[in-house]
Amino acid sequence: MPGDHQEDPLENKLLAALPDADLARWLPQLEPVDLPLGKVLYESGRRLSHVYFPTTAIVSLLSVMEDGASAEISVVGHEGIVGVSLFMGGDSTPSRAVVQSAGRGFSLKAHLLLLEFNRAGSVMHLLLRYTQALITQMAQTVACNRHHSVDQQLCRWLLLSLDRLASDELVMTQELIANMLGVRREGVTEAAGQLHKAGLIDYRRGHITVLDRPGLERRSCECYGVVKKEYDRLLPASKAT
Repeated sequence: MPGDHQEDPLENKLLAALPDADLARWLPQLEPVDLPLGKVLYESGRRLSHVYFPTTAIVSLLSVMEDGASAEISVVGHEGIVGVSLFMGGDSTPSRAVVQSAGRGFSLKAHLLLLEFNRAGSVMHLLLRYTQALITQMAQTVACNRHHSVDQQLCRWLLLSLDRLASDELVMTQELIANMLGVRREGVTEAAGQLHKAGLIDYRRGHITVLDRPGLERRSCECYGVVKKEYDRLLPASKAT
């Protein structure tokens, strides 16, 4: 395993939570991967050959319609794994996984993850706790998109993304944000303008810089807090036992 800081699997919190004995088995099997912006990790209905553990990248899971329209149902960053359907009873998924913020991560062959999961020990329990947190995020996203304003949805989305990045800056066009949220680009433009006017963010040429995170949290709906609380409850920073 390369010694470069960017190549450290323990930057992924799920991997870092593995007990030492399990982690020792995993390390030789983990492959560092580049995750450029827009890379599709899997398409809906396709068999999963690998799962991914992002370290510095963020991956969006999208629900895709027959006409090609899509909407984000959850995001995965250094807190988790991309490909939970593999160990939840199927080797394919109806969603699409696309890199939302470029970075790095690690991949693990699908059959190796299944072997680990089927040991029915600490690995299984850790992955199931993560899946419960992910389901909470998906359910809250649906509720937020149905009941809250584009302004509030954008705040939630920015905060969830920030939690998965090492900086306060995101590289993201308004068109891509609109596609993620499943709303019109004009709505995102107006919402981003309001956040900019309020001094919460700066937006230039596809770069969003968060200037006032506490202000962003106050402006967001309860959906962000519900999701964060569940992740914190289910995925402690300490080693799994």
